[in-house]
Amino acid sequence: MQNAKDTFYITLRNRLATVNPARSMTLRSVSRPGILVADAEAPMAQPILDVFSLTWTGLAADQQLPAILAQLTCEIQYATAGTQANAGLDRGRALEEMDSEIFRLLYPYSAQKMNYTQTPAAAMETMVFWSEPEFGPIVTLRDRLSRTAKVTVFAFQEQGEQ
Repeated sequence: MQNAKDTFYITLRNRLATVNPARSMTLRSVSRPGILVADAEAPMAQPILDVFSLTWTGLAADQQLPAILAQLTCEIQYATAGTQANAGLDRGRALEEMDSEIFRLLYPYSAQKMNYTQTPAAAMETMVFWSEPEFGPIVTLRDRLSRTAKVTVFAFQEQGEQ
């Protein structure tokens, strides 16, 4: 399942670099596209604004098929306080822009499963595919607006995968 998670994240990261190269962040002195996997980073007191944070929250498996089909739930959380130039009064527009980016990052709804434990990464035999996003309500906390989009990711367990 780790290959499916890695493939999903790296696919979205690469698409974000194309969709909106300006959406970037500097974390641990490294500048990169503005998307991260929460469990692969140090704990944070508050989420980083204007980036996408992936959290894996659910797992199920269909073992009735010739190969096990894993079903993973990924929550994509994001928040914004708008821009300083507009004193945060554009936070609704900023959140709407991030909503739009989610649609563009997720489409098309599949990618070739890759093994990123080796260099260069190796293509595997199956695809990773996912559902359309289910957007939660906007949450307001002081000057911030946030939202969570839930996506179900599917991947077949291949020979030799853990």
